[in-house]
Amino acid sequence: MPAGKHKSRTLRRVFVRTPGSNTVMHYRRRKPSKAECAHCKQELAGVPQVLSHKLRNMPKSSRRPERPYGGYLCSKCTRALMKEKARNLGGAEQ
Repeated sequence: MPAGKHKSRTLRRVFVRTPGSNTVMHYRRRKPSKAECAHCKQELAGVPQVLSHKLRNMPKSSRRPERPYGGYLCSKCTRALMKEKARNLGGAEQ
């Protein structure tokens, strides 16, 4: 009988084959949800979907794109925001 903490579906169930050719059940944490754009809610490219302790061990450049708003906005929304900022900045000087 599994322990009480293993009865809920908080942890996912993984069947693992041991060297003694037994199949046992391991309980692992579920993956976090995919990163999404703050503006359009589209899935962000270049942001890995891994557990936080694995993300901490990655180089910073692998965690999110190295550009303005990388890991926060998708490239389409970033491009639109940059255009809007450039247009507003150009109009303010005149």
